[in-house]
Formats: sequence, structure tokens, C-alpha cells
Amino acid sequence: MPDPELSPPQSSLPTAAAHVGAYVLADAAARARDIAAVFGPPPSPPAPSPPAPPPVDLPAAPALSAVSGAEVRRPAAGLERILRGPSGLGTASLHPARREEPSPPPESPPPEPAVEGTPVPGLYHHPVREPDPVRVEEVSRRIKDWALDEVDLYPDDWEDQFDGFSVGRYMVACHPDAPSVDHLMLATRLMVAENAVDDCYCEDHGGSPVGLGERLLLAHTALDPLHTTEEYHARWAESLRSDAPRRAYRSAMEYFVRTSTASQADRFRHDMARLHMGYLAEAAWAQADHVPEVWEYLAMRQFNNFRPCPTITDTVGGYELPADLHAQPAMQRVIALASNATTIVNDLYSYTKELASPGRHLNLPVVIAERENVSEQEAYLKAVEVHNDLMRDFEAEAAALAAACPVPSAQRFLRGVAVWVDGNHYWHQTNTYRYSLPDFW
Repeated sequence: MPDPELSPPQSSLPTAAAHVGAYVLADAAARARDIAAVFGPPPSPPAPSPPAPPPVDLPAAPALSAVSGAEVRRPAAGLERILRGPSGLGTASLHPARREEPSPPPESPPPEPAVEGTPVPGLYHHPVREPDPVRVEEVSRRIKDWALDEVDLYPDDWEDQFDGFSVGRYMVACHPDAPSVDHLMLATRLMVAENAVDDCYCEDHGGSPVGLGERLLLAHTALDPLHTTEEYHARWAESLRSDAPRRAYRSAMEYFVRTSTASQADRFRHDMARLHMGYLAEAAWAQADHVPEVWEYLAMRQFNNFRPCPTITDTVGGYELPADLHAQPAMQRVIALASNATTIVNDLYSYTKELASPGRHLNLPVVIAERENVSEQEAYLKAVEVHNDLMRDFEAEAAALAAACPVPSAQRFLRGVAVWVDGNHYWHQTNTYRYSLPDFW
């Protein structure tokens, strides 16, 4: 008998993948009753979505094979194509079924239009095509109607900032496989609500570290409903309308739970709790006027980061990554690396904006400069290296996981996260209303 202590660890991914066929969703009628009991009657249906563009045929990727060692650091071309996926809407490669007829000879692609903004020099990223302008316009119109008419999110003098955020372009770039504008709106409402909480509770629109824990806790109950006695339930329900961030959280979550499965909704709540915990750590440092060690800052950024956005890529795409596959340590590592890398992108592009704001804003270049006693330029360039290491680790781990778990929903989810990473960079680079680069080159 082999010594169990000497046996190599066995991945549970194949076992989890084998259970996918047995994964059964809750009865739709029961879900609807449960949702109505918590959130009340459904909101008015939105206007019909514009039709998606016709599908674009791409050649099928070759079969996946095991990846290890140096091959993991640089995925093979076939794996890279699977992970990157297409950047256009409605592409055939986003679906398990493929047409088998031969593809026509490739033609020279038309020149891409000039993309606004300048990428951070030396930053490892993948350019993306301009998002579909029809969808961008429709999402932008709907989100502004929602913000003004449904949740009364901001006063008139914030309108320029809301428009300058360009959230429609952001979400269409990050979710090119969304089957409809209705699906895109799920992510867009949540993104706007999360930014309202950040701005109004933490940042430059009245935010403060003092009392932040209480505000975040009460706002979180708009996502994770309070289960209390009848006597106190009405007071809680009334509190959800007491300020703009809570109104936005409640409404965005109402829409989300009507489309997501129960496990997807619970996954999102968990990731939002992570986000709120990161907010609290940063607030504690601000109150103490403390600059953390670089590793401590990166630990905080693993929680105060973009994770709630790519983690819902399957809901926005109209499918589900089963809970047992999502919970696998390998999948959790891929999601964490992607989220950490995208958050450092935000640190780099928002650097000059934060330096110009009152007070001291912690971001990775600021922390490196302070803790490692280097110049601002050296610190910024080192932060670029940190991002690039995270990105390469993300892509290597995703390639290895794709090879180990060739389940259609897992493959599509990995592609979706990779596309979200690329779309997030695209938005930061092109949003010249908000961001400009330092003069370090």
C-alpha cells in the first residue's frame, strides 16, 4: 500500500466536473415566490432590448491538454484563444456548439479605429475592440433613467460626473457575451450602486472613515435582507429608502435576484461582504494616519477590489457556473488574481486624480514610495511590475485550470473573467474625463 503521506495531492476538479450534469436549479415558481416575499412585486419590465448583432464564426479551438511547468507560465496558442475568447458580440465561440463546416480563408481585418487615451507604458494588457455603440447608447440611457427616476441617486450638480463615468461603455466592453441589454443592466446597476456607496460613504462626496462600519452594515442589509421579528421589520424596510446608496443597493439587487440563481446571488453577497471588509481596513488606516506595509496594502486590496464585478460574469452571460466548480480552490485563485490585477490598474490610472484630491489617498505607488523609500517615479514603475506579475499569474493559472476542467460552463466563465479584465483596462485607458497619466516617461 502506498504511504498516503507520500501520495501526490489529488485535485477535486474532475469530481466536481462530473457532478455538473446532476446540478439541478430550484423550481422557478418557488424562486419567484421567495423573491416576492422578500422584495415585493417585480419592477416594471424594461423596454425591449435591441437585437444582438449576428454571430460571427470563428474557427474551433483545438482540444485542451494538460499544462504544467514552464508551459503554464506561457499558455499555448490554442489555450490562449480559448481563454481570451472573442471581443465581438454574439460570437459562435461563446457557445459549446460549433458549426463544423470549413471556415473561409481569413481576410485582412479592417484597421481598428483609434482608441482614446494612452495606456500606461509597459503595462501588460490586451487591447479590445470598441464596444457595440448601439448597446452602449441603450445601456447609458437606461442607467440614467434608473438613477434619476427609480432611486433618486444623485443631485443635479453631479450629472456631469455621472455622465463622465461612462458606465455604459464600461459594462458593454466587459460583458460582450451578454445575450441582451437586460442582462447588461444587471451588472450596470450594481456597478453604479457600488460606486455610490464608495463615493458617499468612503470618498469625496461626503464619505468619512468615522462611523463607516455602521453605514456599511446597514447598507449590506439591502443586499442580504434582514430576518427579524414582525415588530421591527417595518423600521428596517423603511431604512432602505433613507439614503441614495441604500436605495441603489436595494433596487439593483432586486433586479439581480430575479435573474440569477440562488447560488449566484449568494456568491455575490459574499463578495460584497469581502468588499465592505476591505473598505473598513482602509478606513482604519485613514483614521490612524497609518501607511501599511506593501504586503498589507495588497492584502487589503484583495478585498477592496473589483471582485464582485467579474464574479457575476456568468449571470450577465445568461448561464451559471455551478457552485461546486466556483468554490474550487483553483477557480478561487483565478478569480482572486484577476480581481487583484484589475484593481492595481485602477491604482495606476487614478494616481494623478487621487494626488490632486484633498488628504492622502492610499494606492500602490504611494505605499511603495513610503515604505520602500524610493522616488514617486520608481514606486509607480514598480507598481506596474506588480500588476504585470499578477496578470501573468492569472493567465497561467487560468490556462492550467482550463486544461484540468474542460466543462463548458467553466471554460466560458474563464473566458468571461479574462474578457472582463481586458474590458476593465480598456475603460480606464479611454476614460480621459476621469484619468490622466503622470509624467514619468
